[in-house]
Parts: sequence; C-alpha cells; structure tokens
Amino acid sequence: MASGSRPWGALLLPLLLLPAASRAGGGCAGEGGSLEPFDALYASGVEAYYGGDFAGAARCLERALRSRRELRAARLRPQRKGPSVGFCCHVPWQKGSLPYAGGSLLCAGCLVFVSERPSRLGRVTDVRGCSINFCVHCPTSPAHVVFLTLLQMNKLEEAANAAHTFFMANPEHMEIQQDIENYKTTAGKVSLIDREAKQHMEDYSAGVRHYDREEYELAIDFLERALKGYYVEDEDCQIMCEGPQRFEEHEYLEYKAGLYEAIADHYMQVLACKHDCVRELATRSGRISPIENFLPLHYDYLQFAYYRVGDYVKALECAKSYLLFHPDDEDVLENAGYYESLLEGTMDPDTVKPRKEAKTLLRRHKLESHLLQVAAASLGYTYTEPNYWNRYGARQDEHSVPSSISSEPEDGPRLSLAKKPTPKPDRELKEGGPLLYSDVKFVYNSQQLNGTQRVLLDNVISEEQCRELHRVASGIMLAGDGYRGKTSPHTPNERFEGATVLKALKYGYEGRVPLKSARLFYDISEKARRIVESYFMLNSTLYFSYTHLVCRTALSGQQERRNDLSHPIHADNCLLDPEANECWKEPPAYTFRDYSALLYMNADFEGGEFIFTEMDAKTVTASIKPKCGRMISFSSGGENPHGVKAVTKGQRCAVALWFTLDPLYRELERIQADEVIAMLDQEHLGPSEMNINPKDEL
Repeated sequence: MASGSRPWGALLLPLLLLPAASRAGGGCAGEGGSLEPFDALYASGVEAYYGGDFAGAARCLERALRSRRELRAARLRPQRKGPSVGFCCHVPWQKGSLPYAGGSLLCAGCLVFVSERPSRLGRVTDVRGCSINFCVHCPTSPAHVVFLTLLQMNKLEEAANAAHTFFMANPEHMEIQQDIENYKTTAGKVSLIDREAKQHMEDYSAGVRHYDREEYELAIDFLERALKGYYVEDEDCQIMCEGPQRFEEHEYLEYKAGLYEAIADHYMQVLACKHDCVRELATRSGRISPIENFLPLHYDYLQFAYYRVGDYVKALECAKSYLLFHPDDEDVLENAGYYESLLEGTMDPDTVKPRKEAKTLLRRHKLESHLLQVAAASLGYTYTEPNYWNRYGARQDEHSVPSSISSEPEDGPRLSLAKKPTPKPDRELKEGGPLLYSDVKFVYNSQQLNGTQRVLLDNVISEEQCRELHRVASGIMLAGDGYRGKTSPHTPNERFEGATVLKALKYGYEGRVPLKSARLFYDISEKARRIVESYFMLNSTLYFSYTHLVCRTALSGQQERRNDLSHPIHADNCLLDPEANECWKEPPAYTFRDYSALLYMNADFEGGEFIFTEMDAKTVTASIKPKCGRMISFSSGGENPHGVKAVTKGQRCAVALWFTLDPLYRELERIQADEVIAMLDQEHLGPSEMNINPKDEL
C-alpha cells in the first residue's frame, strides 16, 4: 500500500460479500440445514462482525448470499416448463379431476411444500429484491471492515472484489472508489469481479466494447449470447412475479375485499410486476434507473455488425427486429432498405422476418399494457404506462447505411455522418451571455474547455477581497462541515473544513468576525449567481441550492508517493458509473442541481488543480489551476464529470456554489441569510463595500 494511504475502513456493505475466511469462529443461525433462511444468516453475520469475529462474519454472510441464490433457484424449478409444473398445478385442474377449489388448494399446497422444503427454519418470501433485513447493495449499514484484519486473513483480492461489487451499485461512494484505486496501484494490473453482475448485461457490455473496436465477429458472439440470456432471465422474472404480493395500497386489517376483488387485486399486481420485467432486466444490480432502449439496442448493434461481416440476411433480420420496437426509425429503415437491395437477385427479402422471440415478447408486453389500462379504468386506480423503449437510448456512432447506391464506394456503403438522437435537454442550452461586471474577464468557453456548458472567468473578486474572505474563513470554518464532522471525507491525506453563508453572518452579528467581512461572503456568492445566470442565458431564475466556503489542507508527513485525488471524479446531480459509461440521475444524488461554480481565493499551494474528465473518470479533458478571483462554472450533469487533484502542500480555499432552477429546492440557509441581510440593511448595520448590482454591462 502506498505510504500515506489509509486502511480500507470505509468498505461498509461490501462486508456482505466478503469470502469465507476460515471455518473457525462462531456459528451461524440455522447452521447445518440444507438451506437456511438468508435473512437469519445475514443477522448472524452482522452480529459476528460487531463482536469482532470477522472470520465468522465472512462465513455467515457468504452463506447468506449462497442461500439467497439457492432459494431463488428452488422457487423457479417447480414453475418452469417441464414435469414439475404439471406435478404441482396442471394435473389437478384438468377436466374430470377435482373441482376448481380443491385443485387450487392442492396446487397451493404443493408450491408451499416445494418452497418451504429447502429451508429448515421457515419460509422467506422476499427473494426478488432487497428486504429491510437483507440487502446486498444498500449503502445503509454502519458496519466498517478493518483492512488489517483482511490482510491477516490473507484475503485482500477477495476484499477488493467485494469492494468492486459494492461500488458498481453505489458509484457515488467516493471512499470505496479511492480504496479500489489504492488496491490497483498496490497490486498492479488486476481484473476485479462484480459478484452480483447479471450475465446478460455483462455479455451485452462486452459486445458493445468489441463493436466499438470494430471487432464485429466477437461483438456478434457476445450480443447473441446476451440476447439468449435476456430471454431466459425474462422467463425467470415472469415466474418470480407469481409469488405472494404485499397489497401495499391496502391496510391489511381494513382490507375486506370479496373473492373476485381479491383475485383482481392480486392478478393486477402480478401483471404489473411482469410488465416491469422489461425495466428490471435493463437495470444493473443495485441501480434504480434502467439502460434506456436496452433490448432494442441489441438488435440495433447486431444489424450493422452482421452487415460488416457480410451476413446480409441476419443484418436484415435484426434490422426488422429493431423496427418492431421503433417502426419509424429513419436510420434503421434506410439500413433495412439497403440490406434488401443487397439480397435482390439471390432471394426474396420479404421472406426474412423479424425474430420470433422479439415478436412474442412485444406482443405480450402490449397485451399486458392493455390489460393494466383496462383494469385501471374499471377498478378506479391510476396507471401510467412507462416509456420502456425510449428511442433516445441509442447507438452513439456513425454506422448508418444510406439507401443511395450511388454513394457506395468499392468496398461497401459509405457510413452516414448522422448520429442517433441524443436525449433532449430539459431546456435549450445556450451560453455567451453578458458577464454583467466590467472587471470580470472572460478566459475560456465550452469549446475551449473541451466540453459542454462550461466557462472559465477571472477577476470575479479582487485580491483584497480574496484576503478578506480568507481571514473570515479562518475564523468560522469547522473541520468536516457538511460531511457529518468527517475531517477527511474524500482523502485521509488532507483536512477538510467548511462554513455556510448563514454561519458567517451569525458570527458577524455576534462580533466573532468582522460583520463587513461576513457580509462579503454573502455578496460575492450573489455576484457569482448573477454571472452564471446571465452567461448561460437562462430564461428562468437561478436559485441557490447550496453555498459552502471550503478549504483543503495537505497534512504533513502524508504526501510522499501519494496517488489519490483531493476530491474523486464525480458529477453534481447524478451518480457517475464509469464502468457503464452512464450517470444515473437518481437518489442519493442531488438530482435537482442544474449549475455549479467554484470561485477560488488563493494560489499559494501545490497541486489542487480542478479537472474535467470523460465519463470514464480517467480521460482528462481540461485542467484548471486555481488562483484568486478565478471562477469555473458548468452544468451539473453527467456531461461534466470533474474532480480535484491532490493538494500536496499548503491550503486551497474556494467558495463552492450549486444552483437549481427549481424553487422547491432553494437553499434553506440562504433564505434565512436573506432575512438576516434584510434585517441588517434595515438597521444600517455592516454592509460590505461591494456593490453586487451591476451598472456597467459588458
């Protein structure tokens, strides 16, 4: 491990995935049965962990994961197509057999017997997802795994895989990200394993990687394997939906539906669950948001890959399969027309049909949607059909074949330069508006910073204002402010301190810092907000979401051979997932943030450059050296991943600002600060010497 890096004290729930270290230690609940309830095993593992028995905890938690997988398999077996299905349910319902009610009881009893039989200690019903007591990925446990214990157990590689598994579902967890990077640096070239990965998604990702490298035969192999796995998983998902339902919309004691109402309620919940399998199969383990247009994209990639290897029949077949989902996609319609022209004279292109499994799934999906909407209208509840096949999730390449034969060079069709549609932004993106203040200097725009919605400005505040603000910071900042008191929330090699506008004004009013200096913090943040709102030409008011005066101080004795970042690469309103090349706009991300800005106060430190990267969180697209009065501002989404290089000497201070266009998410402390300022103005107390109302527009 590099000198100065910390132990893996932040592994949190990868504890659940730790490999069995030994057979020593305390026992697990239900130990000895053929298949124990996984929630009981999980509870035993957590208890062992808090008792300091890490080997016992690892053993119990491994068994909990295995039990969960095996119980799911046991539930699937009796309901899959085959003799077991007839054994449980089909035979008693045939003509001449027992009456309907008796047959139902026998069927239910058989399924209960099969599902209970593997579990010696009772039934566990929640197998499809995370329950309150058992969650593979949920980042809610306060458990901490001690790195030195893992080292003594000689299980560092397995611990790294556990951390990687947790990180794939929780990409916002920066400490885990840094731990993994530390391990990679120490161990050299490694290939980490996501133990909860869905195989059809792994195959799909591999296929896309080969496609991007123009390795089309390999891309076809993986994408076809992914499709096969997808349809197997779809069948399993349909089966798993047929289990018990919770009737979450009803209070159990007050629920007095008759037979037919109860049947309808149950069936509608089962149907909604089955209908949502499309979303579940497109969602990575532990995530909330699915990959848009996931299933159709398989056929989209395949249609061009097959074309490139000369299999025009398969290319046309996959193009027609894709068009089942998006019949008006102009790019694929053109490609299909071109493939048909290549087949003319050798066969009738009309004999090439879309794939049967795609037609079957889409027909079932449409029928489910129709039944859900009819039920909603009849039973009096609200149902809105989600957009499962969002066309904005599309191949982002130039592989579109024109229908014009005249544009065809000797070795094949010319590739169109037109790309597939990209997601439409919530608003029209503009930039280049007035900077409002004559002393503010424009430095670089988005194009010069190699990105989207970015601007770099100088002279936003003067040298004297920087010094005054720095003096205020030294009197009001608290270690770990904004991070629940954690003095080193992003790296153990630096101390983090911060303060809010309201705290500054409070200290100023109490006389603990000069009131004019405290008000300066308020005024310059308002000046920054106005500049951002004007430069990006926003048509609505930009509100403060959070304002934070922050300093990062390099800790002496911990800077040698340092390989971490001061602030790991992230996005401000979504969860950056470099492996999937996605940014998931879902909690716990601050999804309401729209724009961000950093106003720097000093340059007398080493390191600490602000960097933009690609979505891979590795490829740097722009690097900015802070200095007094310099401000970088940008949109807060996945288009702008960013971070801070290590501060290796001295203290780096800045005013960090996040903005929102939604007034519902205005910063509460800012509203309170506005009230304090209004009171001070009324009492003629302590206005700063800074005029934030621009008179001279550029």
